[in-house]
Amino acid sequence: MKIAQVAPLYESCPPKLYGGTERVVSYLTEALVRAGHEVTLFASGDSETSAELHAVCPQALRLIDGYDSSLAFHVVQMNRVMAQADDFDVIHFHTDFLHFPFFNLDRPARTVTTLHGRLDLLELPLVFGEFPHKAVVSISDDQRRPLPWLNWRSTVYHGLPVENFTIGAGSGGYLAFLGRICPDKRPDRAIDIARRVGLPLKIAAKVDKADTVYFEEVIRPLLRDPLIEYIGEIGEAEKSRFLGNARALLFPIDWPEPFGLTMIEAMGCGTPVIAYRHGSVPEIVEDGVTGFIVGGEQEAADRMDAALSLDRDRVRARFEQRFSVERMMRDYLNVYMALAEETSLVMHPLAIASPSKSLPTVRAA
Repeated sequence: MKIAQVAPLYESCPPKLYGGTERVVSYLTEALVRAGHEVTLFASGDSETSAELHAVCPQALRLIDGYDSSLAFHVVQMNRVMAQADDFDVIHFHTDFLHFPFFNLDRPARTVTTLHGRLDLLELPLVFGEFPHKAVVSISDDQRRPLPWLNWRSTVYHGLPVENFTIGAGSGGYLAFLGRICPDKRPDRAIDIARRVGLPLKIAAKVDKADTVYFEEVIRPLLRDPLIEYIGEIGEAEKSRFLGNARALLFPIDWPEPFGLTMIEAMGCGTPVIAYRHGSVPEIVEDGVTGFIVGGEQEAADRMDAALSLDRDRVRARFEQRFSVERMMRDYLNVYMALAEETSLVMHPLAIASPSKSLPTVRAA
């Protein structure tokens, strides 16, 4: 198939540091190329890909001083995608709803959009109600709850290259918090849990400008405890060691997390996850197998010994079974093929030999 992947421009594909959506787009793109498909990636100019790269900006917008607004770059990106639309069998967007007006007159099945963010925001029924025919994919079933009436085509869980993660023994002796410091992620809860069980906590996380006050006023005072170490933002190359050396990952979120890539990154290292029951967590964490789902700090502390005794080989095995990039690619190919059949698109010969909609979709056991 001739497939376009359209990524946000905030980070490169893959990101040099933090960036969940762009990372998933990169992994999907590379897997599709390996499978023999003709893929074009619309992304920032510092992206690294084996696909054909079409760049609007020279580097990830987060790294360009003075560009606090991304709208101009993304509008130009959408115009360039539209100019080449007839070259593709399927155009896969990862840019929320920004492209909807550009492609509103196109056949609905020519495009599909993975929604990567939360859908409980007040303005979303208005904008999605304006384009109810647009085909969309969720990254968890829970993500759909605010807008069940959208034109949902599938739920496709994120997948990662299994070779990027090495199983660890948790020999560092610490608990881990990974990702972003903000009120939704609740690093303060992670600190409280670590104190309750008397284990060191290492926090590897970025601080966005919008969360600077929260970090300075709420989190920084808590870092005075010798059990707590803030090491800042880390890159992809450092994650496997950081997570593999951790005894457990703490994921004490306080919002409807649509997926939570950090959880499966930890599982890829055999590291169990202790997560709060919000959003997608019950779909990702298998209670008593890959971690524990809890409702508060004391329950997390009470479950700690059981979590630390989980079989790390089994945690890794479940990651390979449920969250590999190959499984994610097959699920998306099922979506692409269904869309193509609906509109009788002229398919590239490689598509006939590639996985089709007869492939099973791997979901939670």
